[in-house]
Amino acid sequence: MSLADSNMMVVREQTPSEALAIVPIQVFAPASQITTETDFEPTPMLQIKGTTETTPETPKQLQETTPTLPPAPTKITIGRFGPKIASSAAKGKNKSPQIQRETGGESSAKFETPGAINQITDDMKQKCYIWGTRLKEDADGNTNEYEEMCTLIAQDEYILMRMHLASLQAKSDIESQSMALSDHPEGEFISPKTNKEFRVEDYPSFIPFIDRKKLTSHPYIFAPVCHSGHWWLWLINTTKRKCHILDPLHKKAPSEERKQINKFTGYVFSRLRAYAGGEPLQKDEKEKEIKASYVKISGQKTSYDCAIYVMQWLELIEPENIKKGKYKWDNWKQEEVDHYRVEYASWILFSEMNKQRDRAIRESSAIRLSKPSSVLLSPFCQINSADIETA
Repeated sequence: MSLADSNMMVVREQTPSEALAIVPIQVFAPASQITTETDFEPTPMLQIKGTTETTPETPKQLQETTPTLPPAPTKITIGRFGPKIASSAAKGKNKSPQIQRETGGESSAKFETPGAINQITDDMKQKCYIWGTRLKEDADGNTNEYEEMCTLIAQDEYILMRMHLASLQAKSDIESQSMALSDHPEGEFISPKTNKEFRVEDYPSFIPFIDRKKLTSHPYIFAPVCHSGHWWLWLINTTKRKCHILDPLHKKAPSEERKQINKFTGYVFSRLRAYAGGEPLQKDEKEKEIKASYVKISGQKTSYDCAIYVMQWLELIEPENIKKGKYKWDNWKQEEVDHYRVEYASWILFSEMNKQRDRAIRESSAIRLSKPSSVLLSPFCQINSADIETA
């Protein structure tokens, strides 16, 4: 997905209200360092913007391209950082905790508008997904892909454009690119672009997002990595200085290039930890030879769902349950994976972190679906512009 900038290292900590919570440590690729050339394969990342909010004018006479709505076989509770997970009582077992689900008549979250408190129903999620991911094109070939859709308020303001949300469409890749890997595209320790080794200090706009205390004190670090359109997850045991890779598609490095990229990635994580004041994963030249073992785990069934798995694994994976290089868990059915895209769209746009949430609620509510909700939830349903009316 990513709807998140390039790499984000996270740690998980226990809180009174939830069994586990994800705490962001860092985000790569600020707007000032985003590549927007037409031959750049990955989708442009989130843009950082100042306090002035602007809304670009929508091109006239745009024709709609409406996404297919993934089916919703079950309801999935989406929390502040993704689906909430079961209690930590599952630790020690061979299977990971499962996503908490709701019964048919329940709503999965609440949001508050200036005038009233409303519930995010399945119908509202469907409308939100269609509104957020629908692209339009005019007669001249101009699209609304650069329309600003969401302003997330975190350490700074992050702007999501429609192109980012459109990547949630069914069967679409959710692409991203690490700033470090863009400077070291084949995992070279000497960048062919800068002729320098990787240094955290060379990315000053990224440094404010480093939480030194968490990065140096937590026993596990989870680090999503995206390269050449594929996502995988690093799991670093900082106590034992061991690293694992959970790849939704591969059970081992698929190429020599990937092996080199993995070495460089380990070096970057070690340098970040050292910069934060902690012990590096290895010392001296051994830092460039950090090895990460691939964990055998049931993963994606398609060629395009790697980001969905990685984002879900960030909360579901229990490191203690990695036994003899394997991780046993109950994989999802494909229709469940497809519907996570609907859940992510509504979670992002209706989040309290979204400065433009009221607009998302208003615009989503204005959509009228000519087909009944039960039909829309069918895996055989195909939605086109004729099925959507805008009030």
